[in-house]
Parts: sequence; C-alpha cells; structure tokens
Amino acid sequence: MSARIETWLWIVQRGAALVLALAVTVHLVTIIYAVRHGLSAAAVLERLHSNVAWLLFYLVFAAAAALHGGIGLRTIIRETTRWRGASLEVAVGAFILLVALAGWRAAGALFA
Repeated sequence: MSARIETWLWIVQRGAALVLALAVTVHLVTIIYAVRHGLSAAAVLERLHSNVAWLLFYLVFAAAAALHGGIGLRTIIRETTRWRGASLEVAVGAFILLVALAGWRAAGALFA
C-alpha cells in the first residue's frame, strides 16, 4: 500500500474518531435526559419514530464506527501478522461494509 493511501486511511480514521466523539456525547446526553425525565423505552421510540434528523444522526454514527473500527482492525492485523495485499484490503472492506450495514439496519428499525 502506498504512503499516500496509508496517509488517507490515517486521516479518515481520525476524522471518524472526531465524529464518534461528538456522536457518543450526543447519544449519552440524550440517554441521561431520557432517564432523568422518566421517559420509558416506548416514549423514546415514539419520539424517534419518523424523525429524519435522528435517523441521519444514527446513520452517520454507524458509518463512523464502522470506518474507525475497520481501519483500526486493519492496522492491528498488519502489525501482528504477515497478512498483506489485496486479500486483507478486501476482507477489511467487507468488515467495514457489514458493520455499517448492521448499524444502518438497526437505525432503520428504530424509525420504521
């Protein structure tokens, strides 16, 4: 892998970390708000249902988590094994896609 691509992967992972920091903060603040105001799970789901802003928030959250985790996993594999080349890149790409799809499916289920 070229130094240019490695640099871009590093930048994407750090960007995903920034998005995750914000998303986790918003998510936790929302949970604390719901608990402190005595909202039930049903009440929370009712507020989320059909709210496009929350759907977009959780879609971005899932994508950031998938990218950050997948790129990190790639780095760990490269540092601890001899696995290199296209097969590693395809496997990591598939992992990122599967994690993102799982997150998007979960988000979609909240808003269906």
